[in-house]
Amino acid sequence: MTHEVFNQSTPFVDINLFSANQPLQDALDFHHPGYDREHLHALGAEAGSAAMQEHARLANTFAPQLRTHDRFGRRIDAVEFHPSYHALLGSALRHGLHGAPWSAGPGAHIERAAAFMLFTECEPSVLCPVSMSYAVTPALRANAAIAQAWMPRITAREYDARFLPFERKTSVTLGMGMTEKQGGSDVRANTTRAEFDADTPWGRAYRLIGHKWFFSAPMCDAFLVLAQAPGGLSCFFLPRLLPDGQVNALHIQRLKHKLGNHANASSEVEFEGATAWLVGEEGRGVPQILAMGALTRLDCALGTAGLMRQALSLALHHCDERHAFGKPLVEQPLMRNVLADLALESEAATAIALRLAVAIDRTEHGQDADGLEAVMRRLLTPVAKFWVCKRGAAFAQEAMECLGGNGYVEEGGEGVMARLYREMPLNSIWEGAGNIMALDVLRALRGTAVEDALMQETREAQGRHPAFDAELRHLRAAMDAVADESQARGLARSLALVLQAAQLARHSPDFVFDTFCAARLQGGCGTVFGLLPGASDFDSIISRSMPN
Repeated sequence: MTHEVFNQSTPFVDINLFSANQPLQDALDFHHPGYDREHLHALGAEAGSAAMQEHARLANTFAPQLRTHDRFGRRIDAVEFHPSYHALLGSALRHGLHGAPWSAGPGAHIERAAAFMLFTECEPSVLCPVSMSYAVTPALRANAAIAQAWMPRITAREYDARFLPFERKTSVTLGMGMTEKQGGSDVRANTTRAEFDADTPWGRAYRLIGHKWFFSAPMCDAFLVLAQAPGGLSCFFLPRLLPDGQVNALHIQRLKHKLGNHANASSEVEFEGATAWLVGEEGRGVPQILAMGALTRLDCALGTAGLMRQALSLALHHCDERHAFGKPLVEQPLMRNVLADLALESEAATAIALRLAVAIDRTEHGQDADGLEAVMRRLLTPVAKFWVCKRGAAFAQEAMECLGGNGYVEEGGEGVMARLYREMPLNSIWEGAGNIMALDVLRALRGTAVEDALMQETREAQGRHPAFDAELRHLRAAMDAVADESQARGLARSLALVLQAAQLARHSPDFVFDTFCAARLQGGCGTVFGLLPGASDFDSIISRSMPN
């Protein structure tokens, strides 16, 4: 025997991700004290289990495969997934991460947000169709006939992978298609044409001719897409199977070979006279589909917060079990600074993402008498999407470094930290990259009552730390000036930090709020982690986030 294996951390499995996440529990207790703790506890156990981690490994290792034709030469445009993909997607629907909140009462969107973060810790790739199925409802309201026919299956919890007409399935999933080669985020440059075909029980039907450069989850049952109608860029509902059972003329050209997100099939497609139904009015496609995009942006922030939490847990778990230079890594002073800083960032990301979900829940259920929640929903959507997602990649890199070379190794998909690192940039790019979000922040600031809402939102934090008060004064001055576009990122960053601190003041211990203000506001938000002031309460911050 030449060596024995020792001083290696154990696999991070069979951990209840909910009971181990004290920051998330505290935020839920504050915003929605009557939440279904039993459900989230059950989901936390399932998502943290060895079995689900194995499904995540297999779904990413054995990526989806495109079959354009059958052996007889007939076009089928089918995507085949590993069974673990279906197991994961079935779990997500069973726990109501898709359209279920729309058929439930107040608080459902908050609980769904917490569940979405927990599930993301296990596997984010399969959540693309889940997120789009959740976000489709506001847009579909503009076509009452389609909404009435499809919503019962969009909200159903029994996953059905079969390729059948929607009325023969227990549930359906929805996707979207906006991006074209020449336009990217500039969707008004889209060239896909929509030609009127007929009036039908579902409204005005059109024939679509064109392409989509990014078309995620192409095996969904239907999609919202943008196309140029005679009246301008419009939104359309395009099912994979037509009401008569025929396959729609949506042809998958290829699947994307991506940096990460390997379990999800992202594709390029051609519409060769595909039948689709108008949603809303001709020429109003952008605001129509953005009603869906605003909710998928929520999921970008929630998803990144979940990925941060899992990366933090892996780093804490490893450093607690790994010894170096005579003691556990977690006891080394400089490593403690890094781990505490990561814990601080993770808690702040969770806090602001959940606060956005609260605003959505209250506005959807008529619990916004003074209009504050509507303003916060409009403001927080681009702020949280911009800042949380922008911090994700740097966070994952630092967490990976805590594991050293072990964090960099893939090893047949068993290297979870490597998978998280490759996943992080996606949420920052998807549904509008950083510049798009920063510019949307400027548009949000032109709305009414924004400053009043900000002062009300930060009331509990005011006067508790000089750095917070100073940053709030600076922010109000910048808002009054309404910064030009070249300064939009700085304004978005300042808003994010102030709003994160405000949430921590509400439902986190003083040592979290004080350290956040000292490190992020007074000390500035640097490019590396591990710069917390020496007087910080490292023990309490680490202990609070340790996944025991």
